[in-house]
Amino acid sequence: MKQRTTLYMTPEAVDRLALVANYRKGAKSAIVEEALDRYLNPERNRLLDDAVLRRIDTLSKSVSHVARDVAIATETLSLFVRFFLTITPPLPQAEQDAARAHGRQRFETFVAQVGRRLVSDHRLVSEVLESIAATNPDLFATAPDDPTLKTASANGAAEASPAKDAKTDPSPWQDEVHG
Repeated sequence: MKQRTTLYMTPEAVDRLALVANYRKGAKSAIVEEALDRYLNPERNRLLDDAVLRRIDTLSKSVSHVARDVAIATETLSLFVRFFLTITPPLPQAEQDAARAHGRQRFETFVAQVGRRLVSDHRLVSEVLESIAATNPDLFATAPDDPTLKTASANGAAEASPAKDAKTDPSPWQDEVHG
């Protein structure tokens, strides 16, 4: 049998309790009892808390990976810009208008290409890594003391690699830029 208890609450708390009771189509006493049970027995919510903590840890790791990737991309871009500005000689005044027009056209092509790649979810980094892995699978070896790598090098894995003077076809991503 339930006991009757009188509580003193602020008008705001009473209004919120009434709103929740109307929304749930339940009794106010049941909502107060459930809230007290959760407050007085925190062990019951431990599984939920653990799940939330695991999810927060996962999200934290994901955010740190994104931050690392952004730092790598920023550093790569800044190194490229510095390199490009260092090796590119200034144009004579007579050629600057034609160079601007050509640069504008190339930039529009570049922006369109970026847009197509973002829409298609086909990333250049993935393409480059796949191409490298196909032409030089040993490049991404995980452990230098891996017995399979030692066996492969002992059995003449060097024969499978292309000769240093061999001409290779241009990469597919180069065709998009220079094509």
